[in-house]
Amino acid sequence: MKSFYVKATDSTPEIKFDLGENIFYIKGKSVFSEVDIFYDPVIDWLKNLEGNLDHPIVFHFDLEYFNIVSSKRILFVLYTLNELRNNGADIQVSWSFSVEDDDMKEVGEDYACMVNLPFNFICKSLEHEVD
Repeated sequence: MKSFYVKATDSTPEIKFDLGENIFYIKGKSVFSEVDIFYDPVIDWLKNLEGNLDHPIVFHFDLEYFNIVSSKRILFVLYTLNELRNNGADIQVSWSFSVEDDDMKEVGEDYACMVNLPFNFICKSLEHEVD
């Protein structure tokens, strides 16, 4: 299956899904209004994983900030991962947040309650963010 990559901009996150390298992440900011145009191909790619996952994956979310319209699409990404897990895929979620960003942690905890996926919460220190 072909990999999926989107370069980050000032308002959109970097996305990399590579089945061969076992890399799956969404990283950065998601603060734009055309979320359907941006996230629909992401969700479609993930739906096409059905039957192609023969090893465990960890799906990393490392978002600095996202707006309300993006939050719904991020939830749809999680719902899609949940469907894959329900159909036998071994999927875990890694949710990163900054040490001083309790809101991002709480949003991740809310998402974890909405889907049947194992979540691992990672608190990033300020030194880690500078790298």
